[in-house]
Amino acid sequence: MPINRRKFITDVTLISSTAALGLSFAPKKAPKLSFSTLGCPDWDFNTIVDFAAKNNYSGIEIRGIQRQMDLTLCKEFSKENIEATKALLKQNNLRIVNLGASANLHTAESKERKKNLDEAKRFIDLAQQLNCPYIRVFPNNFPKDQNKQETLQLISNGLIELGNYSKGKNVMVLMETHGDLVHTKDLVTIMQTTKFAYVGLVWDVCNMWVITKQSPKQVYQQLKPWIHHTHIKDAVLKDNNPNYVLLGKGEVPIFEAIDTLRRNNYKGYYSFEWEKLWHPEIAEPEVAIADYPVAMNNHFAN
Repeated sequence: MPINRRKFITDVTLISSTAALGLSFAPKKAPKLSFSTLGCPDWDFNTIVDFAAKNNYSGIEIRGIQRQMDLTLCKEFSKENIEATKALLKQNNLRIVNLGASANLHTAESKERKKNLDEAKRFIDLAQQLNCPYIRVFPNNFPKDQNKQETLQLISNGLIELGNYSKGKNVMVLMETHGDLVHTKDLVTIMQTTKFAYVGLVWDVCNMWVITKQSPKQVYQQLKPWIHHTHIKDAVLKDNNPNYVLLGKGEVPIFEAIDTLRRNNYKGYYSFEWEKLWHPEIAEPEVAIADYPVAMNNHFAN
């Protein structure tokens, strides 16, 4: 069949113009999705893995299994079972992307502080065995009888100690934007104080926005060097408290944050944190955890 020369020239011109505009005919890259097991507190590990595989997730963030929050005590991660657990994940093209410790770094009392730091170190060791890149630690509400600057220094010191412990283990210690530590200035102060390669942030957009109302775009510009993992969720505010809803159904400018990450070539996971364990009244995990990848992939397709 002879080629229509005029049509050929028109098509080539159109393709060249599209390329010049930075457009592409290639399919858009799908986001890396994980979910926190905080959202399915009663599922056993096999159910977690099966549901993740069937709903287009590539990662799982472990924050307790069947309400056991000390992961080092979970049978799936025991010396006898850990290799079988890793094999099950591999068979389903999944990886554990973060271990959520309950360790907080804002406590001054020596015995309690040592308990928290020791837990974080056990999680670092477990993460190394699981080839998991991150563990999560946090501060919560700052002690009212403690000077704020002292509290910030305690948090920094804890991160430095844990960062030193994780050196050489291929594990990074990430502090979640959580509790009273949601103001950008305080987070920058801590991160600049640590100046440590094995320390970074879990950016929980919702935790920050419901208190500060600061634009995620502005937050990202200041915290960008330290963001390695994210917690994604949406909420409707009632008396300034978050009531969690499915993604895109709330007031949190969550897609502004997601789009900002995307434009800046964020390479980490968008991890769905459905707080079912703490808020049993919200939607069941079968609904919420299945909805999240649909909502995210629809958004990324636009």
